[in-house]
Amino acid sequence: MSTGSLYIISAPSGAGKTSLISELIKQDTGIKVAISHTTRSMRLGEEKGKHYHFTSIEDFKQKIEQAHFLEYAEVFGNYYGTANQAIDEQLESAHDVILEIDWQGAQQVRQLRPHAISIFILPPSVHALEQRLCGRNQDSQAVIKARVQQSCDDMRHYDEFDYIVINDDFDNAVQDLASIFQSNRMKLANQQSRHQEFLATITQA
Repeated sequence: MSTGSLYIISAPSGAGKTSLISELIKQDTGIKVAISHTTRSMRLGEEKGKHYHFTSIEDFKQKIEQAHFLEYAEVFGNYYGTANQAIDEQLESAHDVILEIDWQGAQQVRQLRPHAISIFILPPSVHALEQRLCGRNQDSQAVIKARVQQSCDDMRHYDEFDYIVINDDFDNAVQDLASIFQSNRMKLANQQSRHQEFLATITQA
């Protein structure tokens, strides 16, 4: 039976991870993004079951006790977590699955699922990162400075990942990301799984 592969994609704030993943899944219908659970309030434009599974803190903590999540974290008073069952169902349907999580969540996942393929997305420079964060026009200089510092701290964990994608030119970065997925699909074990009947006829010939 053919199954998909699990991918971890992490990045510092401002590296363009979400935009790259959005474009990647537009181009490749064989890739799905795992939908996380969260206790934060729904934002304008978000939909239940599409962007997040929105739940109460009480329900979330109960799911933690039941080992429902592959990974979870508390961020600014809100909980975020990815359900084991949802990931397994997508993998069993032969889809590659992306976990869009930070480097700390990636550490949790690697311990539980060591075969997961990890990718870290970086900006071309710290200066470019700062320009991107400033270009959002959403935060004060003090907040931007704090985010740049946090992003620099996050980037120091790049060497914990299997692959590095530098998001300098967006289209090139999308293709670099896509090539990782395509290359993994061509590995012997994955091809044997996908083309089991045909390859069996070769060994019998």
